[in-house]
Amino acid sequence: MKISPFLFLFFLSFISFSQNQTRTKYQISFENAKHHEAHIQIEFDQITDSIFELRMSRTSPGRYAIHEFAKNVYDVFAFNENGDTLKIVRPNPHQWNILNPSKKILVHYKLFADRADGTFSQINEGHAHLNIPATFMFAPKRMSEPLKVDIVPRVDLKWQIATQLKPIAENLFFAPNVQYFMDSPIELSNFTKRSFEIDSNGKDYTINFILHHNGTEIETDTYFEQVKKIVAQEMLVFGELPNFDFNEYYFLACYLPYVSGDGMEHRNSTILTDIESLSEGGMKNNIGTVAHEFFHSWNVERIRPRSLEPFDFTDANMSGELWFAEGFTTYYTNLILCRAGIITDKQYVEGLARTFNYVWNSPGTDFFNPIEMSYQASFVDAATFLDPTSRHNTFISYYSYGSVLGLALDLSLRETFKEKNLDGFMALTYQKYGKKEIPYTITDLEETLCEYTNEDFGKSFFKHFIYDSKMPDYKTLFRSVGVNLSQDNSEKIFLGADLEWKNGKLILSSYPVKNSPFYNAGLTNGDILISINRKDVFKDFFDKYQFKPQDKLNIVFKRYGVRKETEIITASDPSYTTKLSDSSNEKILKNRKDWLGAK
Repeated sequence: MKISPFLFLFFLSFISFSQNQTRTKYQISFENAKHHEAHIQIEFDQITDSIFELRMSRTSPGRYAIHEFAKNVYDVFAFNENGDTLKIVRPNPHQWNILNPSKKILVHYKLFADRADGTFSQINEGHAHLNIPATFMFAPKRMSEPLKVDIVPRVDLKWQIATQLKPIAENLFFAPNVQYFMDSPIELSNFTKRSFEIDSNGKDYTINFILHHNGTEIETDTYFEQVKKIVAQEMLVFGELPNFDFNEYYFLACYLPYVSGDGMEHRNSTILTDIESLSEGGMKNNIGTVAHEFFHSWNVERIRPRSLEPFDFTDANMSGELWFAEGFTTYYTNLILCRAGIITDKQYVEGLARTFNYVWNSPGTDFFNPIEMSYQASFVDAATFLDPTSRHNTFISYYSYGSVLGLALDLSLRETFKEKNLDGFMALTYQKYGKKEIPYTITDLEETLCEYTNEDFGKSFFKHFIYDSKMPDYKTLFRSVGVNLSQDNSEKIFLGADLEWKNGKLILSSYPVKNSPFYNAGLTNGDILISINRKDVFKDFFDKYQFKPQDKLNIVFKRYGVRKETEIITASDPSYTTKLSDSSNEKILKNRKDWLGAK
């Protein structure tokens, strides 16, 4: 289905009209990049208020926690159209009120930025990596108005500009409103660019891969071929590409020693950052983030929870749907790599064990179901705090939790309905909500699953695994695709906390897992082990003395300088392995091929 020519022309004419009607224009330059500093000017026209309010965001699209971006803003001045300095007052840490402005004002400020990832900004002589909420002030009363951005690159450093913002002149870009602007990261550097065309429903899209790294052209080409395979396989899940604005999508990748590892989705682009170069492990280790973030083009950018709309730049949005938006996307991450031939079936299946063990063996399901676990995002998604928490016993990442639920739903659909699978459910959800950009609720997801299968199946899945925290029968589900789920380390002991040899002492360096031997014995983080079964401990104590599960150990330890004594009974290592079986059953082998094979 092609976009209506009338609607497309209307959209273009609206943009053209808006470009001529903008009352806000930004300019950013980087004269002092060596000291991580940007100079930003904002021109506001047609002001009628006696107090003109400006803010820095406290959140960033794709993140779910608070980030105090105002901390890096300084040297703020405002001038009227005659060049006179205007008075500024600070009613709160995030806001600047300009008193008695003229019709047109000019605001100047400086920004310090030295962290490159999916949330923050970094400026140095290598690049200007800009996440918009971390960089630009905004006027709350002009959220729905169009704006222009004049970007002044460092020509002496051969900087180019890459962004999903619409170019309207050299180094000048347009955003239809502040929400769109905040969702449009910018990369300025001497980057390498690769592009390819792909047809979706008779419409040509350009996929641009922007790579800022210290590698070779051959490495870039090799990596880019993997990117192309990922795009093709993910499009086949949904049956089509999203309707990318201006028919373009941008991967903005920085693989450099001075960035922080991350990935962050946006409407028509994604940020990819990692310290590993392609030649030093990044060719293998970074590609999963590409698969994850591009899948978000559908699932979370278009198939979007109502709880994230509109995105709040003054406070955190709390969403109960992240087990689906992030978790199901995580399930597809390595599955897509397998379908694209980037990893083998064996690598994919054996890699499932890590996430499975984390979720299956966590006591967190005693406290929160997937919806409630999603609510915790505001406290864990790059959030910062000083005091310890009990998350080791109460929290399971909604990425991981949702991933194993996506796995269970996929295998359940394949086993129960033969011709149905998670691809079909995702495609239907996209057609109902994502393509039309209608925000969904959890009830909408449940009703869509019922529509895709039947009411009994859909309601049962949500009742047991979404509204409650029960675990599916993974052994049976794995068996249907020829995967063995087993515990192969039953002779290895499990104590329930990490131990660290430090300053000649063996110390518990983590809080014990609930109901583990250390937990049940009353030990906790920071306790110093002195002797076990009357033998003084040393660095490799547990390597020398090969204890077995169910052994009783007398432990003397010290806490806050006080000598104490307790007993523990060791347990078996609870971890599982996932391995491909050598099944010759044709049905099982076909199921596995349908699951893992290229589409």
